[in-house]
Amino acid sequence: MNISKLKLEIFIPETHLAKLRQALQAVGAGKIGNYDSSLAYSHVTGTWRPLQGSQPYIGTCYEISEAPEIKVEVNIQAEALQETLKAIRDVHPYEEPVINVIPLYSDKGMGNS
Repeated sequence: MNISKLKLEIFIPETHLAKLRQALQAVGAGKIGNYDSSLAYSHVTGTWRPLQGSQPYIGTCYEISEAPEIKVEVNIQAEALQETLKAIRDVHPYEEPVINVIPLYSDKGMGNS
């Protein structure tokens, strides 16, 4: 299966949104046709429970934590995945950031959106 485009979903504290946006722009994420730096974001609430050995940015081991976050959605070229993931991790404050990678399909065939 040849997938040329992906969508990333990234969950991050609002305080780090500007740094994330700059990092994504620096690696060319968000290019759609004749536009670049395209992304969408929405306010969400994240929950988690740090386990033994973790070093949470927010929260205490073995206690459920809840905090406002921003969900960022951005398209990338599949060949830029590793570079983009590194750029995200370089600016992300979480020990284990949530980054979902989703292949994109179109009516023109897989990966041609």
